[in-house]
Amino acid sequence: MLINDLDTPALLIDLDLMEANIAALFAQLRPSGVRVRPHLKTAKCPEVARILAAAGARGFCVAKLGEAEVMAAAGIDDLLITSEIAGAPKLRRLAALHAAHPQVRVVVDSVVGARLLDAAVSGGPTPLEVLIELDVGQGRCGTAPGEPARALARAIAGLPHLRLVGLQGYEGHLQHIADHRERDARVDAAMAQLTATADLLRADGHAIDQVTTGGTGTCARCAAHPGVTEVQPGSFVFLDRAYRDALGPQGGYANALTVRSTVISRPVAGRAVLDAGLKALPTDMGNAEPVGLPGVSYRPGGDEHGILSWADDADPGLAIGDRVALIPGHIDTTVNLFDAYHAQRGGAVVEIWPIAARGRSQ
Repeated sequence: MLINDLDTPALLIDLDLMEANIAALFAQLRPSGVRVRPHLKTAKCPEVARILAAAGARGFCVAKLGEAEVMAAAGIDDLLITSEIAGAPKLRRLAALHAAHPQVRVVVDSVVGARLLDAAVSGGPTPLEVLIELDVGQGRCGTAPGEPARALARAIAGLPHLRLVGLQGYEGHLQHIADHRERDARVDAAMAQLTATADLLRADGHAIDQVTTGGTGTCARCAAHPGVTEVQPGSFVFLDRAYRDALGPQGGYANALTVRSTVISRPVAGRAVLDAGLKALPTDMGNAEPVGLPGVSYRPGGDEHGILSWADDADPGLAIGDRVALIPGHIDTTVNLFDAYHAQRGGAVVEIWPIAARGRSQ
């Protein structure tokens, strides 16, 4: 099948660019000795996970329990669930997942949460391995570094069905800082909090073997800090417009994923209407960018429509039925809208991969 044989909107992976992105990240991080545990909340696809494993990934992250269930069912069960789990329905599901896949780990940031986890897995074959999540500046989940984390570690140590194995400190608020000097300085401050707390807990006798952190925008800097044992980038596999703009050419990654759309209307001069609107291209991190159409901009025109516009001197000569590729503003939310990837090489679609964990937000 050729790309132009696909119906649209369609999600396309350029395999050559994706493979180059993966190779670039592992080559950059390999000298550090830090493990790479890619985050699958971006790809949501077992086939992509297997490619990453072949490249050297040491386990994977997922954001939600539903993603973990999908991946474990596909035989990918060295997993860290990076969001806290609460509520009776989820705790029952976690207990079932733990019974079948005891190597799955979770994060916790409170004594209340730890006690709920302990009760939920009390019938499991082994203790549930947990990481304390620290707030290293993001202002989302996480206990404070230092003494609050120390108190939580003591509480976990007293729970018979949990085993504390590490710390997570994700500096997501720093991923898209374009000024690399500012980004590096703020990463350094966050890593100092994370690694100092790990040392504090070790001094108390806790076996802190896993210190995990770092996204696509920061993982190289994080990996340079003694005491960080692994990083969890995800977007580097495909990249998006927001990361490309923040990292610049020195980022070393290419936009390997696009949404292919079709021109369905040319109502007036300076405007073309596409069949890809908000249901194909979210705007939470800005609008998508047309590929190979200088001077042409995209904006959503509603759920089902996208609008291309340009000045008179930038007319791209688009006609009804023409195809347009767009780079998403944010890869994670875009992928979650599609059922499958169309993996292409040299203009031919060579694989179709179900996005098995799409919509698994529970």
